[in-house]
Amino acid sequence: MPDSAPGTDVLNLSQHFPPTPTAEWEAAIHRDLKGADYEKKLVWRTEEEIAVRPYYRREDLDGKAAAVRGDGSAWEAAQEPEMAAGAIRADQLHEAGANAVQELGYALAAAVERLAKLAATLPVDKAARRIEFVFAIGSTYFMEIAKLRAARVLWTQAVAAFGGSAEAGRIRILARTSRRNKSVCDRYSNLLRATTEAMAAAIGGCRRLFVEPFGFDAHLALNVQRVLRDEAHLDAAADPAGGSYFIEVLTDAVAREAWKLFQQVEAEGGYAKARESGSVARALEASRAARKKAAATRRRTLVGVNNYPDPNEKTSDVVPPGEGEEAPFPAFRLAEPFEKIRQRTTRHTARTGCYPKLLLLKRGDLRMRMARANFGRNFFGCAGFDIAEAEEYAGTDADLILLCSSDAEYLEMAREVCAQVSVPVIVAGNPKEQVEALQAAGVQGFIHVQSDAVKILSGWQDRLGMEA
Repeated sequence: MPDSAPGTDVLNLSQHFPPTPTAEWEAAIHRDLKGADYEKKLVWRTEEEIAVRPYYRREDLDGKAAAVRGDGSAWEAAQEPEMAAGAIRADQLHEAGANAVQELGYALAAAVERLAKLAATLPVDKAARRIEFVFAIGSTYFMEIAKLRAARVLWTQAVAAFGGSAEAGRIRILARTSRRNKSVCDRYSNLLRATTEAMAAAIGGCRRLFVEPFGFDAHLALNVQRVLRDEAHLDAAADPAGGSYFIEVLTDAVAREAWKLFQQVEAEGGYAKARESGSVARALEASRAARKKAAATRRRTLVGVNNYPDPNEKTSDVVPPGEGEEAPFPAFRLAEPFEKIRQRTTRHTARTGCYPKLLLLKRGDLRMRMARANFGRNFFGCAGFDIAEAEEYAGTDADLILLCSSDAEYLEMAREVCAQVSVPVIVAGNPKEQVEALQAAGVQGFIHVQSDAVKILSGWQDRLGMEA
């Protein structure tokens, strides 16, 4: 107001920032895209084939089921993953490669079978309270939050179908950090991953939380929980993500897809029969194969494993947790193929006394040579190679030479280098129009963003005479 004292004006956001219709936002986005495909540029499709849009508004919640809030009790920090007898082990599905929808759909089917058996001799409410779920929490932060929130919705719905009360339908979740995305080669990245996973579990609504040490000290694992609880106060709200348009929509989408899968399993005769028929194992194998391919081709980045390796951490004495545990499906870790490659390099070094060396031969266009040298350093660094770089090759003791330049400069460079050296020469990039000419000049391979790193690195280990 004009006659108010300085600094006491009340800011009315609705007056200063009037509502903007969605159509205006969309028009502005299309102008900025300048003809680029909206879906390809801005819509992310998750591993579950759920389309995540670039923004959400209140109107996106119309017709969506609201997530069931927690009971207000704070989650407990667990030092050991003590599980209730007969717990529903969704974590074993996760470690076998399941995506969020598969974890929820199959776990719900198994839990409904368990509830039906218990309810044959016990009141439904008492039977439901005996069932605990164990979920492993991965690093896809918002999806993991939505997964646990969707679990609350689904279990409440299932218990209600048996005639149980809303109170009995409050799910009990023990959440633990994932093993699937951890590595023996980069323990501090493991700690960072475990921290974000623990945050997702707390925000998603777990009852108990276990941060599993994977290469880092057990006291750090416990301290992660203490920081989240005592300093970040993530135990202060029953449903911290409630009201977020994005997470509410994602929760609803995950829950709906998981319910469809649950109905498919029920149509097969239930979870036990679906397991016996092999349909569950086949679905997990398909998901596992897709994950392995994404990691091998580096479409899925594991920092320190398939990209951005620590050059000082070539060996490891870390023993992965859970080794030898019995599970209905084979567990795997995305890092294992790269760990085997690095271990092979280490064994070769123990026999020969030196690490295999790659020379990054950089010439020509500054931007391209630097970008491709960085690419090559990361690519071969993941195999534990020593990396050197120079503009000349004379006197090098390298086992491999990687040409780092622009496509236009490669052919002349290759003709010179290949004629003068006795070690294999490869090219960083994919100059499709010159591949045959470069091979004729003596180039023996190419690495680029579409390369299968596991296949190529293993192949070069073979050619360099490393024992399997």
